[in-house]
Amino acid sequence: MDVSVTLWVLTIVGLAALIAVDFLIGRKPHEVSLKEAGVWTIVWIVLAALFGLGLLVFGGGEPSGEFFAGFITEKSLSVDNLFVFVLIMAKFSVPSKYQQRVLLVGVLIALLLRAAFIAAGAAILASFAWVFYLFGAFLIWTAWKLIQEARADHEDEEFEENKLLKAVERRFGVADRYHGTKLWIRQNGKRVMTPMLVVMLAIGTTDVLFALDSIPAIFGLTQDPYIVFTANAFALMGLRQLYFLIGGLLRKLVHLSYGLSVILGFIGVKLVLHALHESGVHVPEISIPVSLGVICGVLIVTTITSLMASRKQETAAAAEAGTGTGNGEADRNSVDV
Repeated sequence: MDVSVTLWVLTIVGLAALIAVDFLIGRKPHEVSLKEAGVWTIVWIVLAALFGLGLLVFGGGEPSGEFFAGFITEKSLSVDNLFVFVLIMAKFSVPSKYQQRVLLVGVLIALLLRAAFIAAGAAILASFAWVFYLFGAFLIWTAWKLIQEARADHEDEEFEENKLLKAVERRFGVADRYHGTKLWIRQNGKRVMTPMLVVMLAIGTTDVLFALDSIPAIFGLTQDPYIVFTANAFALMGLRQLYFLIGGLLRKLVHLSYGLSVILGFIGVKLVLHALHESGVHVPEISIPVSLGVICGVLIVTTITSLMASRKQETAAAAEAGTGTGNGEADRNSVDV
C-alpha cells in the first residue's frame, strides 16, 4: 500500500486528537464504572472498524484484511498484557481512582516505544529478507514457551521490576506515598518521583517486552509499516477501558494462553513459508482471509472453553464447600446426641 507523507501526518494527528479527547474526558481522577468502560470500549472498536472500512474503500480488500487480522491479533495479545497490568497495580497499591490515569499515560508511553520498534522492524525486513526466518522461529519458540507457562501454577505470581525501572528509581528517588496525580515532588529539598510516575513507567516499559512477540506477529500478517502502526495504535488505545471492563473476567480466561500460543505458532509457520517462497522455494503461502479465519476461530473456541472450564471449577468448588458444611453439621449433631 502506497502511503504518502501527508496521509502519515494526518493519521498521526488524528490519533493524537483521539488520545487528547480520551485524556480530557478522564482528566479528573475517578473510579471507572462498568458502563463508562463499556461505552468507550465500543467506541474504540467502532473507530477501528471504520478505519478498516476506510482502507477497504480507498486501498482495497488486501490492506483492509491485513489491518483487521493485525488488529484482532494485537488486541488478543493485549488482553494477555492485562494480567501483568493487574499485577503492577497490586504491586504499587495504586488507588482505584488513579488507575485510569496510570493506564492512559502508560499505554501512551508503550505506543511511542512500539512506534520505534515498528520503524526498526520495517527497516530490517526491507534490507534483510532472512529476518523472516528469524521472526518465524522466534514466534514458534514463543508459542511453545506460552504453553509451558500456561501449564505452570501462577497463583502466587508477583510483578518484578525490570532493571531499567530499578535504575531510574535509584537515580531519582521515589516518594513514600502518592501525591494525587503529581509525577514529581520536592522531598527533603530534593526533587523525587512519585509512585504515580513509577507505575506509569512500569506499564510502559513492561509493554516493550510484550512487543517482542506482538511486533513480529503482525509483521507475519503484513509488511506494510502503516498498517502495522495503525493496528497497534487502535489495539493499544482501547486497552485502558478494556482493563476496567473485563478485569473480573481475566481470571476466567484460563485457556487464553493456549489460544495465543496457537495463533503465534500459526503466524510463525506463515512467516517461514513466506521466507521460503521469497527464497524461490515452491511452497504454499497462507492468505490473509485464511489467517483472519484461523485467528478469529481460535479466539472464539478459546473463550468458550475458558468460560466452560471456569464454570466447572466454580461448580466443583461450591459442591466441595457444601459438602464441607454438611459434614460439619453432621459432626455437631453427633456431638449433641
